[in-house]
This record gives sequence, C-alpha cells and structure tokens, in this order.
Amino acid sequence: MTDSKGEKPEPRSLQGRAFRPATPAEVAEAVELAFDYRGDVTLELSSGDSVEGYIFNRYSNGTGGFLQLFPKGESVAREVPYDEIVTIAFSGEDTASGKSWEAWTTKKESQRQAEAEQIAQAAKARGHL
Repeated sequence: MTDSKGEKPEPRSLQGRAFRPATPAEVAEAVELAFDYRGDVTLELSSGDSVEGYIFNRYSNGTGGFLQLFPKGESVAREVPYDEIVTIAFSGEDTASGKSWEAWTTKKESQRQAEAEQIAQAAKARGHL
C-alpha cells in the first residue's frame, strides 16, 4: 500500500496492544512481533506472575522455545519458556514509531554535509584550501 506521494506509509505501532495467544504457533508469532518491537513488553505468565522488559533474543524449535529479556529494573537477563506465556502486552514506548528510513537518511546526509563543511573550514584555516 502506498500513499498519495507513492511512498509506503509507516506501519502502525503495536504500542498499547496485547495478544493472548491460544496455540503454540500464535505464541511463536506474538514473540516474533515482540522481538522486533523497539520497546518494553509485559508478559503475563501461567504462574500468575508478570514480567516487564525488553526482549533481546528468542529461540523456537517449532514445538516450543524460549525468549530472553532484560527485566525492567533488574541487572540479570531472564529466560521465559514459550509455554509459560499467557499474554504479551506491548507496554513500553515504541522508540522506532514514526521514524522512517527516509527520515534517518535525511538526518545522516545533513550530518555528513556539516562534517564536510567543518573539514573544509579547518583545511582553509591551515592554508590547505
């Protein structure tokens, strides 16, 4: 899908949404979404516990798996088996929301131009230009 300028619109953020997967395949799919998310998620576990943090790794072998996350406010990573996940809520701010590739490239080009100007000014000051 493209907008009137012929560009693809930014995908809608998952921030604020929650998934309650019913099958192992749905858990794996929700974990993949959470892994790609650029913010904290809150997991409700079958034990009744809840853990909030940033998912940095996951492993699925088709019949199960686990994810690893940095729990908020803790210094040690935690491993959570897929079969313990009841709900995945996208609770933290999506730090990548609204930040398109085009905005990034525009910013980088501006930084490169500023750096080139500084180098040219320094060369002139030394009498090289």
